[in-house]
Formats: sequence, structure tokens, C-alpha cells
Amino acid sequence: MLLPKIYFHTFGCRLNQGETSILEGLFKQADFEITTKKEQADIFLINTCTVTANGDLDTRKLINQIIRANPNAKIAIIGCQAQTQKQELLTLPKVKWVIGNSDKMELVDIIKNSLKSITTSVIVNPIPKKYFSMPIVMHSNTHTRANLKIQDGCDYFCSYCEVPFARGRSRSRVFGNILEEAELLAKNGYKEIVLTGVNTGTYEFKDKRLLNVLKSITELAGIERVRISSIEPKTTGLEIFKFMVKNKKVCRHLHSPVQSCNDTILKAMNRIYSFAEFKDFILSVKKLVPDICIGTDVIVGFPGETEELFNDTYQKLETLPIDYFHVFSYSKRKLARSKDLPDHISAAIIQKRSQKLRQLGILKRQKFFKSLLGQTVPVLFEQKKNGFWSGLTSHYVRVLMKSDQDLRNKICLVKLEKIEGQNIIANFTN
Repeated sequence: MLLPKIYFHTFGCRLNQGETSILEGLFKQADFEITTKKEQADIFLINTCTVTANGDLDTRKLINQIIRANPNAKIAIIGCQAQTQKQELLTLPKVKWVIGNSDKMELVDIIKNSLKSITTSVIVNPIPKKYFSMPIVMHSNTHTRANLKIQDGCDYFCSYCEVPFARGRSRSRVFGNILEEAELLAKNGYKEIVLTGVNTGTYEFKDKRLLNVLKSITELAGIERVRISSIEPKTTGLEIFKFMVKNKKVCRHLHSPVQSCNDTILKAMNRIYSFAEFKDFILSVKKLVPDICIGTDVIVGFPGETEELFNDTYQKLETLPIDYFHVFSYSKRKLARSKDLPDHISAAIIQKRSQKLRQLGILKRQKFFKSLLGQTVPVLFEQKKNGFWSGLTSHYVRVLMKSDQDLRNKICLVKLEKIEGQNIIANFTN
């Protein structure tokens, strides 16, 4: 039997990206052909995100593009939208499979068993709160850094967020299963592993915590870097950063979402910290690791955010040692409690504030870039594009360099020479 060709598309976070890589490996293992050309695909697999209303809209836009490019294709929708919006997705054209987060790793068998059926397969089960394991399969080889899932779900129920409904309650991956996948990645040439999860800092398997995961992976031969994708405030202590100082394999990079710097808004968001606690955490980390690059997420236009409260956030971000922002416009989510709050902010005001905050973020990122100029640092190069090799420093700074050598998946010492947009141009050291 000739198996269909599959095209993968991933929306959203590193967790989704890591899960898609595993699914690609599982489909290859089952002798499906993976294609990157829309017009050649028989099945389109869309791993969805539902954090914002834009995520929902993006899925629908992509489906329209697919239908125009390939009217005969069948579509599988998996992930967070499948978990929370089953009925809405079933109305979309060409959708044959709607598979929730609890069952998406069974997708190969689900598709194989239903290829000849004319009915739509819908599997959206409750997500159990228990330790989990992932299939051990080689990731897609299109990347040089591997996203390694160690945790899933969240217990916090922030008032703006659907993630606990889409991903379930917080649960951690079996420690030995993490190491088994990390060892396979190391053996297959990956030099950087990115630890991912919905709430990575809450990792807890028996007596193992995030620090144990970090220590064990840095000991693997071939792994040169371990990066933590994101840590929520108050979910981990400073021991992670004390270890970072001692072990050069741990990337000098922290991403910790603040969402707002105003306590009135933080309380309405049902966040688990005050701004003073967040500030103390950031300052303590910066004191321990002076060269660390720190990023954050900010939600603009949460209900009740007056101009005064927004300016409070802006001014505090201006003075904090945070080097870049991801700015999100608040949007109503069907399952989030904030939709019922009074004093929603107009789209025009949200757009204006978001632009102002993004401009500040650009200035702060440029300031961090300037602090790196003249330094010689290791860069893991990923691909060549427009005549430049592109790679990342430990700080998560994008570096471009011209070279006739094949630098893919190589860590090279380079001198950072000048800023060009959101990148730094480098050259080999003499």
C-alpha cells in the first residue's frame, strides 16, 4: 500500500515545535513520506496554538491557502485548538482528523486506520494528570537545536489564559525517558538541547527537579549547550543560575514572563507574584550572572488597564535589566475568566500601546547588542541564507557571518563586530 505524503505546519510555542519534530520522526519510521511542498501533499497536519485569537485566525487562513494550493488534500488538526474547539474545527472544509493533546502521539495509527473511511475522525479526550513518557524517535533533521519536552500543562489558571484547558494540569515527564531522548539526540549530532514545557520550572519527577535535568544533560558527550526555553516567576530558585555560573554549557539566557509590572493588573490576571517579587528575582539573577540576556512577555490592554497603569508597566520595564520583550495584544478567550471582566480596552488603544512597548524593546535589545560588540564568543551556526551563515550565541542573539566553509551545526569562536538590524555581524578571530 502506497502511503500518503504528509506536510507539517506548526503554530505557536517551542513545545509544539518539539512535538511536531517527534511526530515527523514517527511518520518517517512508519514509512510515510514527508514533503515540504504544499502541492504534493496528500495530508496536511496542522499543530495548532490557541493562546491568542490570532492563533485561531492563523489556522483558518492556512486552511484556505491549503485548499487553493491543493484542493484534494485532507487536513488533520491537532493540539490546543483541537482540545478546546472541536465543534468549530469540524465545520472547516477538508478537515478529516481532529485530535486533542492527549492522543496526538497516536496520530500515525489513527491516520493509518482511518485512511479508507469517509467519516471524520475525532478524538478529544480529557488529559490525565500523571507522569508521562514520550516516544523515543529521531527528531526531524532540519534543525541543529532540538526542543526536548520535559513538562506539560499548568495549574495556575491565569485569568486570561486557556492553556490549562488546552494542555491539562501540570505534569512532568519521566526522568529516565528524558535522558533516553537526550542521549539519542546527542548520538545523532545535536549540539544544543532546549528544555521545553508549559511551565518548565515546575518540573518534578519523584526526587528530581529541573536542576537535575540540567546537570544530567550537560554530562552527555556531544551536547555543548542546554537552554531553558522559559521559566515562570516563582517556580524555581536561584540554584539554576548558580549552576549556570559553574557550567558553561548552560546558556546565558533567561526568558521569564512578567505580563504586567503593575500589581493591580497582576492581581486581576491571577498571577502568583507581585511586581516586587519579579523585580527581586530578575535583579538576583543579574547579580549572579552579569552577562545573562533576560527576556520577558508582556500583555498589553488587559481589561481595566488604564493609561496610568500601562505607563507604570512601561516605566518599570524601561529601568529593569531586561533586554527584550515579546509583546502580546490582549484578546478574549472563550474559556478564560477575563472575558467577563469590565472595562475592556479598544483595539486601537491596544495597538498604540503595543507599538510603544515594542519600540522600547528594540532599544533595549540594541543596548544589549552594543554590550557584546568586540567580544569573542562561541556561535552555533544553523543555516546559510542570502550569503550569510546564521547562528545563535549562548545569549540567544542572532549572528550573521560570511564564510565559504560549511558551518552548519558547528560551534565557532567569532568576534562580534557590528549591529545590523536585529542581528550582529561577526568574523572569525585572527
